[in-house]
Amino acid sequence: MQFMLLFSRQGKLRLQKWYVPLSDKERKKISRDLVQTILARKPKMCSFLEWRDLKIVYKRYASLYFCCAVEDQDNELITLEIIHRYVELLDKYFGSVCELDIIFNFEKAYFILDEFLLGGEAQETSKKNVLKAIEQADLLGLHSLFSSHS
Repeated sequence: MQFMLLFSRQGKLRLQKWYVPLSDKERKKISRDLVQTILARKPKMCSFLEWRDLKIVYKRYASLYFCCAVEDQDNELITLEIIHRYVELLDKYFGSVCELDIIFNFEKAYFILDEFLLGGEAQETSKKNVLKAIEQADLLGLHSLFSSHS
């Protein structure tokens, strides 16, 4: 996977994770182009499209679009499953995730993504294991918060 973007129906970028080195200018151009392209597509259209030398795989969940760019030889259905798994993890953590959860807890959304994907590849496919790691990190965070006030 080259990158993952989360954006709203209004075209606001809510999360972006890049797994390839690109300049800020190039990232902004890619984000703008893809958001415009995907938002212009009709709901019944295929969730895969060829773009530049990549395949774009996207899925809308409620008011958020989850979009990934993968190499031409990568499997679109596996990428769609990765998107779905990430949404399931967010749902489990936030209890039915919504756009506001991503806006106000973006650090946690990135942390969950980083526990699940490493370098653009799924590193842990077990939801239970990912959620356990997140829970442990939350407990460590609380522990350090309380121990710094003692």
